[in-house]
Amino acid sequence: MSELSPDDSGETDRAAAASAHSRGRSSAAQRTILYEFVLEMGRALSLAGTAVSETQDRLLQIAAANGVRDAQVVVLPTTLMVALGHARRATVEVIPQRTGALRLDQISALYEIVKRAEAGTVTPEDGLEQLRAVDAMRPRFGPVITIFGHTLMTVALCLLLKPTLPDVAAAAVFGVLVGVLALVSRGRHTLTVLIPIVAALVVSALTFLAIQHGVADLGLPVLIAPLVTFLPGAALTTATVELASGEMVAGSSRLVFGGLQLLLLAFGIVAGAEIAGPVGADALHSPDRHMLGSWAPWLGVLVFGLAAAVYFSAPRGATRWLLLVLFVAWGGQLAGDHLIGSSASGFCGALAMTPVALAVARLPSGPPSQVTFLPAFWMLVPGALGLISTTELLGNVSTLSPTALIQPVVSIVAIALGVLCGVSLYRAGATGATRIPEWQRAIVETSKRRPPPGG
Repeated sequence: MSELSPDDSGETDRAAAASAHSRGRSSAAQRTILYEFVLEMGRALSLAGTAVSETQDRLLQIAAANGVRDAQVVVLPTTLMVALGHARRATVEVIPQRTGALRLDQISALYEIVKRAEAGTVTPEDGLEQLRAVDAMRPRFGPVITIFGHTLMTVALCLLLKPTLPDVAAAAVFGVLVGVLALVSRGRHTLTVLIPIVAALVVSALTFLAIQHGVADLGLPVLIAPLVTFLPGAALTTATVELASGEMVAGSSRLVFGGLQLLLLAFGIVAGAEIAGPVGADALHSPDRHMLGSWAPWLGVLVFGLAAAVYFSAPRGATRWLLLVLFVAWGGQLAGDHLIGSSASGFCGALAMTPVALAVARLPSGPPSQVTFLPAFWMLVPGALGLISTTELLGNVSTLSPTALIQPVVSIVAIALGVLCGVSLYRAGATGATRIPEWQRAIVETSKRRPPPGG
């Protein structure tokens, strides 16, 4: 047997050390890429409007799927902290919300990546490339069709708010105007704050000028419908859900953000009314106005679903599921209006739509629940009720009453509770469905052990 010389032994040790160093560098590089992937995924989920508890759970599952089972994740609406191990450094990622929320097609593509990442079927390198591709996705429709979609969405929401025919016509005109302003502000951070105020001011001033000069007898739906894309209904509802789940920092900050959005819109409306000149307090609530028939809201739901799919660029094949969830939400809201009252009718609408949206997301062709949830939030209009109340409060402080303050809060809390109860109902049903085979086997085994009659 040959023996290694001291020189050969030294070379072997150096080679082993170099190999170990190379493996260490490779492991460190992989961990760095995993850091980037988890941080980028958290940023994308936050921009998709996902609640912080869900974002945290998903990021922990992704880290575990990549071999890191002791990761620590802290999620806030604008900040993300990740440590891939108890003794490792934490990385902080700032999430600027003014970069703009994700469109529905981007949300759908994002959740496809989330599914594969949680299952461990996509590497962090590939996942990062796919997330960048989602961020760079262009809208499915061009500017003209997008503005047309916003116009139809405005008309549809107007139909939901018991309008007159002049209201619908005026809403269409304002829908075009606000759609152009919203399109101009996309990707321009400085305009994102100003455009909602400018849009509210212009719509309010033109509405009150039309009333003042007798051009048209317009109502409150004309003020609310064109501003639907600026209403923070989903943010306020998510905030309430987070507060109910114990996420006090995230929930309270999101609640303040949503409340400020409402105040800015209300300020724009009041400023527009001041520019137009004095108008009677009941100018928007005339009892002699001829409302459209009971068919109008149902047509509004249909048009709203189709228009939202265009304006927010819904993924292909998602429109039918979006319409299903919207009609279920509207039917539940009508039932709640008859059973409970208008203030809490949103609870029944959210309770009805939530299990349907979650069940649709489990289907092979179904979009993620976020894609169908968000338009349903806008249609239930928790933000619109708050905007109406805030506008009335600022416009006529002398009539301030507890009811004016409580009504928007009740409507938002009702929808949030409906979502919470709907999620619990769906999970209970899903758990029961998975246990049916176990119950069947238990019944069969019990029947086998039972002695035959007369035995």
